[in-house]
Amino acid sequence: VRENNFTLNNLMGFNLFGKTVGVVGTGKIGRAFCNIMLGFGCKVIAYDIKESDAVKEKGIEYKTFDKLLQSSDIISIHCPFTPDTHHLFNSIAFAKMKTGVMLINTSRGAVIKTAHAVEALKMEQLGYLGIDVYEGEENLFFKDLSGTIIQDDLIERLMSFNNVLITPHQAFFTKEAVEQIAITTIKNITDFENGTPLENEVKSKIIKNTYTT
Repeated sequence: VRENNFTLNNLMGFNLFGKTVGVVGTGKIGRAFCNIMLGFGCKVIAYDIKESDAVKEKGIEYKTFDKLLQSSDIISIHCPFTPDTHHLFNSIAFAKMKTGVMLINTSRGAVIKTAHAVEALKMEQLGYLGIDVYEGEENLFFKDLSGTIIQDDLIERLMSFNNVLITPHQAFFTKEAVEQIAITTIKNITDFENGTPLENEVKSKIIKNTYTT
């Protein structure tokens, strides 16, 4: 529109209603995303090493990782980054997905192997990719690079696709969310100092579990 182009060429979308949405990782954010997708009339399925009763109570069924890949029209990643989730989404995973699937990552960049994602986009196995995180983001995000030549060939390749949307790790960046981060951080420190139960404690045995099938 800013270029005075008001045509509808290449702007055809699709309805969320009735689509199968696979949610990988059903912690607090993943559960919230599940509820949003249910509100749009989607069939929501999930994968997590620790299944949530709250998710099951919504009628959401947990699947194996492979089954989720095979069944989903849209996949949204909300799992933590661990040695076992490093490059969890790679060429093997992409090959198991529906052709034209939409993949969204707002968790951690290295959960996706970017080079393999580029190949999946070129082959049109991935129909859409939306990322708020990127495995090489430490050299890019939160900086104004408008006057420089970006040396990261992978991010340049991603930006060349018109079906890829990249945001610079800003999904958290609202006034309310930043305030809540500060409140939660202070509460965690206070609870630890007082020896009271930690609401947001991550157990080491959970971290050691795997996301592999």
